[in-house]
Amino acid sequence: MPKRRVLFLCNANSARSLMGEALLRQMASDRFDAFSAGSEPDEPHALTLEALHKQGLATEGLRSKALDEFEDDYFDFVIVLCDKAQQVCRDWQGRAREVLFWDIRDPRLISKLDAYEQALLEIRRRLQLWLSLHADNQLRG
Repeated sequence: MPKRRVLFLCNANSARSLMGEALLRQMASDRFDAFSAGSEPDEPHALTLEALHKQGLATEGLRSKALDEFEDDYFDFVIVLCDKAQQVCRDWQGRAREVLFWDIRDPRLISKLDAYEQALLEIRRRLQLWLSLHADNQLRG
């Protein structure tokens, strides 16, 4: 079975969506190709990279990308991680099999390592649940 393509989206692509990309690559790279982008991309936040490193997650190749880089691509799943990007991401409903909205609190608002670690933990938990549900659905057909 070919790998499923997953795009994580948030506004700046500097924290949450990069975390989603890194986590999915670690957790299920055998089943999914993970990407991330932002509607208004910024540089990866230093605390994002620190939180990822602290959890042993690979950061090689992680960079902030504009949504435009994927304008001609189709994804099996688009996972929107912030409410600010929801309106922009509604346009993706025709270019993805499924669009999911997970409103994860923006750690940049607090700008402390704890906030980034908490966001990373929340995204990990949601991905674990989503992956277990997805595996169950695959087994059923």
